[in-house]
Amino acid sequence: MAFSATFSQNSFSCLSQLPHNLRRNPLRLPSIRAVKSTEPEKEKTVETKSEESSVSNAQPSTTPPKTPRKPVYSMKKGQIVRVDKEKYLSSVNYLSVGHPPYYKGLDYIYEDRGEVLDIRNFETGEYALIGWVGIPTAPAWLPTDMLIKSDKLNYERM
Repeated sequence: MAFSATFSQNSFSCLSQLPHNLRRNPLRLPSIRAVKSTEPEKEKTVETKSEESSVSNAQPSTTPPKTPRKPVYSMKKGQIVRVDKEKYLSSVNYLSVGHPPYYKGLDYIYEDRGEVLDIRNFETGEYALIGWVGIPTAPAWLPTDMLIKSDKLNYERM
């Protein structure tokens, strides 16, 4: 026994009275929005308008918007620097590595000269990204107060 049925919109009279969008998506319910009373808002808008007018009277509207200033750095990119040994050995950078005192594996940091690759201002101060020429190691961010400006490279490259 095979049963086949065909339905049309007119088959059920109760569905034909519903709007089309409710029939297509039965889970969607009409949205209800909460609206605040406008009486307190009127008082606030009057206060803010009077404040805005006093501010606009104090500053002429013809002044251009202020552009953020570029930070002034103590060094330039490409500059040759040395690291002050005493400042480095007592710094957080050295202590965070976890080497024993006066570890010989990091002597290149304060014995050789490095090049300033980038300079940034972080929350803790001005830092420079230093890369050492001829040393196969990654560049390091060091505070600029422990760097000594150097004129040129004095050592021979291998």
